[in-house]
Amino acid sequence: MKKVKIHYISLPDDWRKEDKLQWFSENKMENIPFEILKPDKNANWINLAEENDWESLMPICSKEVKGGIGKEAIFKLFSLGVVTARDEWVYDFDKQHLGKKVNFLIEIYNKDMEKHKGKSKEEIRNEIDYSIKWTRAVKNDLEKGKKYEFEENKIIESLYRPFVKQYLYFSKELNEMQYQLNHLFANIPNNIAIAFSGGNSSKPFQVLGQKMVYNHDLLEKTQCLPFYRYDKEGNRTENITDWALQQFQAHYGNLTVAKVCDRSQSEIVPFVAVADPTNGSITKEDIFHYVYAVLHNPKYRQKYELNLKRDFPRIPFYTDFEKWVAWGKTLMDLHINYETVISYQLAVINKPIEEGQKEKPKLKAFKDSGEIQLTDYCSLTGIPAQAYQYKLGNRSAIEWVLDQYKESKPTDPTIRDKFNTYKFTDYKTQVIDLLKRVCTVSMETVKIVEEMAKE
Repeated sequence: MKKVKIHYISLPDDWRKEDKLQWFSENKMENIPFEILKPDKNANWINLAEENDWESLMPICSKEVKGGIGKEAIFKLFSLGVVTARDEWVYDFDKQHLGKKVNFLIEIYNKDMEKHKGKSKEEIRNEIDYSIKWTRAVKNDLEKGKKYEFEENKIIESLYRPFVKQYLYFSKELNEMQYQLNHLFANIPNNIAIAFSGGNSSKPFQVLGQKMVYNHDLLEKTQCLPFYRYDKEGNRTENITDWALQQFQAHYGNLTVAKVCDRSQSEIVPFVAVADPTNGSITKEDIFHYVYAVLHNPKYRQKYELNLKRDFPRIPFYTDFEKWVAWGKTLMDLHINYETVISYQLAVINKPIEEGQKEKPKLKAFKDSGEIQLTDYCSLTGIPAQAYQYKLGNRSAIEWVLDQYKESKPTDPTIRDKFNTYKFTDYKTQVIDLLKRVCTVSMETVKIVEEMAKE
């Protein structure tokens, strides 16, 4: 049998689709410098890491530890984000509008259920009303004759994309997969988590602190590591394993970790470690914040870039443990409390709206001039170029906000025809406030990451 050769080329991870298409249009196939692929010892063909100390680092999580057949990981439980398979139906910026969409969906489903219950999926394939979004699970419910009922208390706040919340109808019937989220965040206060991009991601490694139910595409194939986990009776346990606590305490000895000052709602406070002899030795909360800091370290991300594309993260021991804990605590406070940090002093420029004219949304950033054009009559100015350096994937935090609030035609035909009421101008004031605060978050994050790079 003749051996085959695999020719391969990879374009930069942070390129957008348009950039990649442009590159291919400008380069002829015969001139592309392909690499001949050869697998490594683990049968990996791409993203092959050079020999490093990756395997000697502490696993952040593992399927074995999660399943109770192992102990050697920092976190016991981890979970993917919610997959709805019908985002346009069960997400919305407006709570009442979301309720109307879901009620319509349930009404159509129940009518078909009464008409076709007991029939197989094959029998109903061409009979059901496709004005709503059907999935295999929903068809299974119809076959069983299961009736759906709208429950308003299932409408919850959720983190849809970085620094952008939407209401979600959090229902087992209308969400394809909820994973562990129902036991971590829904109707459960005061839990926080480290979200990170999952394996085989196409974009650069990402991490973001969050405190609520989140979407699978919050980052990319998003996993999260909660600080607390809960049993079936609702009893709460710290999710850092005892094994991890022993490893940290053994490595650092009887280290006393200083407290980190709290961040107020009215003032941005740089991280400050304040000695407190009553604070005791290293705690699981210290480890949680240490991990969050390490995952932001640009040197760590660069050194283990290819490993992070294939595996769950692993964590090294750094000197100055207290400093990394302080950085992690400050970053976590910034990222989960982004709606209450002090607003960055951006200027709002409003032009008089001409008689008979309406504001047209733009939501476009001009990084060189420090301007964001929100509409043809309203702009923000004074955005520092440095703020765009805080990126999650191939967008900055600021650009995530702009992208998610744009007006666009829904892909679902029923949503497009019956429920397409979104207008950016209804949210303009809210978005201006959000952009000011996300600008602060971005600037403060960049400052801390730059300090990390000096270590």
